[in-house]
Amino acid sequence: MEIKKLEAKPRQAAGSREARRQRKQGLLPGIVYGHKEKPEPVLVSMHEIELLLEHGAHLVELQLGSKAQPALIKDVQFAYLGTEPVHVDFVRVARDERVKVSVPLDFKGTPVGVNEGGVLEHDMVDIEIECLATEIPDSIRVNIAELKLGQAIHVRELTLPVNVTAVSSPESIVCAVRAKAAEVEATPAAEGEAAAEPEIITRRKEEPEAGADKKADKK
Repeated sequence: MEIKKLEAKPRQAAGSREARRQRKQGLLPGIVYGHKEKPEPVLVSMHEIELLLEHGAHLVELQLGSKAQPALIKDVQFAYLGTEPVHVDFVRVARDERVKVSVPLDFKGTPVGVNEGGVLEHDMVDIEIECLATEIPDSIRVNIAELKLGQAIHVRELTLPVNVTAVSSPESIVCAVRAKAAEVEATPAAEGEAAAEPEIITRRKEEPEAGADKKADKK
């Protein structure tokens, strides 16, 4: 597994106003903690973090001054209803340490059950696993082509890479082909009863211009 390098520098100033200023400069506030060492506030490149997230990276070689250390991207906070990161947490790890992370599931094929009239439903889109920090897979492949109507794939049935174990319950359903929900037929209106008119939603009436009421009173 190739470990991406990420430059970091100490973050001196704190506070929301300072954080906004730093983000405008293309820097993302963060914190490095773990291994019973003192937490270190840092600043990293916003662009570099976005690229790492886009490629599903988990482990980075964090270069902080003269010190380089492996670290997991533990948590990324985003702006409300936005895609821009506002803070990142790193946790220190050793290369030979086993870690728990969530990786995406990669579904391959079209289930037989879909052609039988069923619907493929994903109960999980990612899975929590445990493995060496240097052996985190990009994704876990799930072959669904042979899945028939009424059948499901459970965590225990997944083919995991060597030295990778699932943390999620073995009996958890990953995906299933289920029958389509029965369509509810529209009930005809009772004889002699007028069909309900559809509700028409109109734009809100505009507020009268300032002073309009006063002019009306003068007339």
